[in-house]
Amino acid sequence: MTAWHEIEQTEPEFAQRVRALFDARRHKTIATVRADGSPRISGIEAAFEDGELVFGSMPNSRKGADLRRDPRFALHSATVDPVEGSEAQWPGEAKISGRAVFAGATTEGSEGDRFQADITEVVHTHLDEKATMLVVEWWTPAQGLRRVERE
Repeated sequence: MTAWHEIEQTEPEFAQRVRALFDARRHKTIATVRADGSPRISGIEAAFEDGELVFGSMPNSRKGADLRRDPRFALHSATVDPVEGSEAQWPGEAKISGRAVFAGATTEGSEGDRFQADITEVVHTHLDEKATMLVVEWWTPAQGLRRVERE
C-alpha cells in the first residue's frame, strides 16, 4: 500500500504542490465505478491526515457502495481558470488515483464510511513559466516522477 507520506518523502516539492491544490478548496470530485462498469462522478471532501489521504461517504451512499464493491477511484482537485494575461501564475490542477481501503466508520461529524487511499498515481498539470507549454508531471510507485511538456 502506498500512503501519501511516501510521496512526500520521495518527491517533497512535487507533493507540496499537489497538496496545495487539494487544500486550496474544500470540495473535490471523485470518480468511482458503478456496478455495471460505467463511471460515476461525485462531489467529495478529502483530507491529508497523519500522512494518509482520507475521505468518506455518507451511510448507504452510491459512492460508498461503489468503493466497497470496486475500490478504484480517481480524485480531482478543484479547478480554477487561468487569469487572462497572467496564465503563467495558474497553479494548475491535481489528480490522485488508486484504491480506497475501507478504514471503518467516520470518527467525526455525521455517520458514514471512512476510506484511506492506496495511491497508484499522482498527477500535476500546469503551464511552464512562460505559459507557452502545458506541463504534465506524474508519479507512480514503480517509476517515480516523470514530466512531459506539450505545446
